[in-house]
Amino acid sequence: MLPRVLTIAGSDSSGGAGIQADLKTFTALGVYGMTALTAVTVQTTSSVYGVYPLPSSVVYDQICRVIDDIGVDIIKIGMLANADIIEAVVEAVAHYPGVPLVLDPVMHAKGGASLLDEEAQTVLREQLAVRVQVLTPNLPEAEALVGFPVRSTAEMEACAQVLGDLGISHVVVKGGHLDGPVVRDLLWQEGRGEWISHARLETMHTHGTGCTLSSAIAAFWARGETPAEAIRLGIRYVYGAIEHAPGLGRGHGPLHHTWGQPRWM
Repeated sequence: MLPRVLTIAGSDSSGGAGIQADLKTFTALGVYGMTALTAVTVQTTSSVYGVYPLPSSVVYDQICRVIDDIGVDIIKIGMLANADIIEAVVEAVAHYPGVPLVLDPVMHAKGGASLLDEEAQTVLREQLAVRVQVLTPNLPEAEALVGFPVRSTAEMEACAQVLGDLGISHVVVKGGHLDGPVVRDLLWQEGRGEWISHARLETMHTHGTGCTLSSAIAAFWARGETPAEAIRLGIRYVYGAIEHAPGLGRGHGPLHHTWGQPRWM
């Protein structure tokens, strides 16, 4: 059977992040993608002009209806917008306790606009993050989750330890916000860290990297890879998508999600 992955996330009208990036990633990596939309954003590569959350009951119904019909192998969770939606997602996924969860704790857009209020950050940390198997925060998101600065590799390790102690089996602390010619991401599992390093690509075209990585991890995991190997493959996939970015937009441009696929003539 074709692997099935559900994304619970917001819409990005520019097509570079959110639900749109997730579906592109699922298609490129050979899994069947389904969606539960949490919010509509009016967004370009330069700015977020509006965020319009859906009613939490609508989010809940989307999740349950699609899983009850098609089934699901992995659930990826992205932008959740507010506390009511987070609580609805927690309630919905509780009906499917055997389904692994990959959480990208989206809090800000690439340009800095807030996508999750402070009350919701607390609910995300206390009610949802502790339930997932893979967590993929960038450094600002990691700081919000642990409550202390995460601005060095040593602090990344301390953060991963705290998050791992919550019962999250695989934590990926993304190091892209640190300076230097090499980007170092930290994979934490079973009380130990593994650094995954690659050369920094000097480019503005990084819109949707977090969404794409978490979706790639979910896709590779659904295809039968171990969570750790899915993370390694996901990081490699995102690197290629940045490297082959199409150069669109006036700000932080989108990735090339199908960079490894043959092009139709």
